[in-house]
Amino acid sequence: MNMTYIKWILRLFTGVILLNCVVLLYYREHNTSRDETGNDFSQLRCTTVRQTFSIITQASINFSTDMTSFSEKVSELLSCPYKSNITLKELNRVSLRSCCNATGNLYLTKQNTDVHQIIPYESDVYPNYKMNKALHNMLPEAFPWNEHHLGQCAVVGSGGILKNSNCGREIDSADYVIRFNMAPINDSDVGLKTDLITINPSQILRGYRNAQKQPGPLMQRVSVYGNASLIMPAFASPLNTRTSISTLKALWPPNPELQVVFFSSSYLKTLDRFWKGHGLKGRRLSTGFMLINVALELCDHVHVYGFWPFDINLKKQIVPHHYFDNKGPKIGVHSMPEEFLRLLQLHSQGVLTLHLQPCSSFA
Repeated sequence: MNMTYIKWILRLFTGVILLNCVVLLYYREHNTSRDETGNDFSQLRCTTVRQTFSIITQASINFSTDMTSFSEKVSELLSCPYKSNITLKELNRVSLRSCCNATGNLYLTKQNTDVHQIIPYESDVYPNYKMNKALHNMLPEAFPWNEHHLGQCAVVGSGGILKNSNCGREIDSADYVIRFNMAPINDSDVGLKTDLITINPSQILRGYRNAQKQPGPLMQRVSVYGNASLIMPAFASPLNTRTSISTLKALWPPNPELQVVFFSSSYLKTLDRFWKGHGLKGRRLSTGFMLINVALELCDHVHVYGFWPFDINLKKQIVPHHYFDNKGPKIGVHSMPEEFLRLLQLHSQGVLTLHLQPCSSFA
């Protein structure tokens, strides 16, 4: 075999290798381009959806006729990867702390309240309350967060979408868990961990009117919440004051596993003015919305569960009003749909995370 023939074979072999390399590079670039185009399209779609919800208002939606379309858009928003926005979180935190200061004023303590201090009621129709020494002695010394941010917080509403949600373990993994109105707890759907839970004085009047003389039933009822703080709107009205103080005395003395605390009426009034100034029109903020704002000020990451003020979920299935019953709220007091739209805005802006679908199994 002469050298000319060998050189020709080598050139041919080299050419085939180079051709294969070119083909491989072409297909690699072609497929990558397709993937990137798909990703770019998805990112663009999600950016558009987030921008839509970041400016959504109740005036733009008629829930009685547009509910199907609204649910589809919410589902589309939730299908997009959540994007946390640290800058907006901090701006929101600073804004809430400047106006209202849950960090140092959420409820009455010995540090923020003096003996003989005048405590205003939430409504100006009632005369002020003067703090006496006996009640002052029963106030907590200070807040458990001590001016430091909490980590991940779960705010657990009572919405029917939590029924069969499988969110219990995910909720219990949070550093701090907030619940409402002595709602039942379970390890499957809503979890067991509780750090702060509200009690409505009407619940005491309905079921535990003689709690101060017979504290056993009430103590047994609240013992399921472990070391939670039980927070009451003591200064919404004089009746609430009497009921709240009676409840505090029934569960006194405080111990590491339980304490009753009273909302600061000053905090609630300033928070109400803050949101009225931002266009909310309800007569009174819902307790859930109030404490989501508390979490936004205190916590680095806020996860919100069970807030869905409609009777049909995202899969167009009928859901009860609560995960434990189907009793609706008082008509004309709160503007739940409008508050929910504000939560959607905050989710789309990366300030908090809304959970509106069943949770995946938590590893």
